[in-house]
Amino acid sequence: MSRTTTEQPARRRGRHGGIKGRRLAPYLFVAPNMLIFGLFTIWPALNGFNISFYDSDDGRTFSFVGTDNYADILREDEFWEVVRNTLTFVVAFVAFTTVAAIALSLLLNAQLRGRGILRAAYFLPVLISPIVVGLIWNWALERQVGLVNTVLEAVGLGQPGWLLDPQLAMGSTVLVGLWTHVGFFALILLAGLQAIDPNLNEAAGLDGASAWQRTRHVTLPLLKPTTFVVVILATITGFQAFDFIYTLTGGGPVGATTLIVQNIYEQAFVSPIEYGLASAASVLLFIVIFGVTFANYLFARRADAT
Repeated sequence: MSRTTTEQPARRRGRHGGIKGRRLAPYLFVAPNMLIFGLFTIWPALNGFNISFYDSDDGRTFSFVGTDNYADILREDEFWEVVRNTLTFVVAFVAFTTVAAIALSLLLNAQLRGRGILRAAYFLPVLISPIVVGLIWNWALERQVGLVNTVLEAVGLGQPGWLLDPQLAMGSTVLVGLWTHVGFFALILLAGLQAIDPNLNEAAGLDGASAWQRTRHVTLPLLKPTTFVVVILATITGFQAFDFIYTLTGGGPVGATTLIVQNIYEQAFVSPIEYGLASAASVLLFIVIFGVTFANYLFARRADAT
C-alpha cells in the first residue's frame, strides 16, 4: 500500500475531528456561565416552586400543604394592597421612564455641544448601587434638613413630606426609580436611533418636513421595535423593584410603598417566617411577569406586522 493511500484516511479523521472540535468549542465557552446560572438561578427557582407546596417556619422542617399557601395568600387583604401598590408603581414607572428615555436619547443623538459630558452624566446613576441611591434620596427628601426641602423653603414653597405622605411617597419612589434607570434605557434607545439610516431624515428634510415632523413621522416609527424592548425591560424592572425602595422608604408610610418583592422578603426573612407563603408569592410574581412580558411580545409582533 502506498504512502498516499495510508495518509488519506488519517487526513479525513483529522478533518472530521477538527469540525467536531469547532462545533463543540462554543458550548465549552458557554458551559461555565451556564453552570453558574443553573446552580444559582435555575435550581433556586425550581426549589422555590417546590417549597411553595410546603409549610416551614425554620427552613429545616417542611410539611406538605398542597395549594393551601396560594389560597391563603389570595385571601389576605394585605397581599392585595401590595398588589395595588405594585401595579401603581409599575404603570407609572414604565410610562415616565419610557417617555424620559426617548426624550433623553433624542437629545443625546442630536449634534449638540457638550454631548460627551451629557452622555457621561446621564449614565452615572446606573453605576451607583441601588442601596446607595435609596440612602442618597432618603437624605435629599428628608422633610426638615433635606436638600430638596431646603431649596423649596428658601423660595417660599414650604416643606412637603415627600416620604411621609402616602401619595407623595409613591410619586417620589417612581421619580427615584426613573432617575436610577432612565440612563440604561436611554442607552438602548440611543443604539436604536443610531441604527436608523440618516438618509431617511435628510430626504424628509428636503421634502420640507420640520424637525418635529421628522421626529414624529420618521424617527419614532422606526424606533418602535427598540421602544417595545425598553417597555418590556422596564416592566420587568418595575415588578422586581425592591432595593432602592427599601432604603428610601422602608415600604412606608403605613405600607404605601410596599411592593411585592419586599412583601416576599419580609415573609421569608422577617419574623414570623413563612417560607411557603413567600415561595408561593414568588411563583405568582413569576407568572405575572411572564404573562405581561409575553403579552408585550405578542403586541410588538402584531404592531410590526401591521
